[in-house]
Amino acid sequence: MSAATFLQLQVPAARYEIRLSGSGGQGMMLAAMLLCEAIGNDSPLNVVQTKSYGPEARGGASKADIVVSPTEIYYPKPFRLDLLLAMTQEALDKYYPDLREQGTLIIDETLVTNPPDCLYFGLPLTQLAREEVQNVMVANVISLGAIVAITGIVPHEALMQAVLARAPKGTEEKNKLALEVGFREGATLRQQERYRDAPMPPAWFRRDRMALCEKAGCWNE
Repeated sequence: MSAATFLQLQVPAARYEIRLSGSGGQGMMLAAMLLCEAIGNDSPLNVVQTKSYGPEARGGASKADIVVSPTEIYYPKPFRLDLLLAMTQEALDKYYPDLREQGTLIIDETLVTNPPDCLYFGLPLTQLAREEVQNVMVANVISLGAIVAITGIVPHEALMQAVLARAPKGTEEKNKLALEVGFREGATLRQQERYRDAPMPPAWFRRDRMALCEKAGCWNE
């Protein structure tokens, strides 16, 4: 038995695994850090982040992984992704096989031209950044707003606080606008009829159920 297989047998079932992926320069590492801080500051959940450096610095596919759990996290890397954000076609092609069958896929339709034959959430994230905020560099912030609106994994206010706390001086309004665009577009998409039965995060990761789960001990739900 491999070490990874042994660890997989030992980890608790209550894990939610996220991968933010794109290319170098799209700010996936920063986006993951902001999401981690929003989750960690707003809830009692444990959260860890791992990063991929290397070819992404030259424009290849890059990724930042987040593991969230109500219990101790002994293995910080994902086994099977619950949520995948793919900002480019290369990132989608490389990391889509790591997404579990009932996982949530969010893609940037501006740069992903050949999506898989499955239910996915598609938004023109880079185009929205260019046209509504006049800055393609905030596409990562728009993607965070969309993720939160689609999944409900953290309150809008908590994410806004995390983003503004890290925004360089003078960019607060652009980042705030980018997040609001992501919230709006993600919420509009999530309300479409075809997504009515789309997978949702486990109850312990939804703010409206967290206290009930803690009381009832339903961490494996």
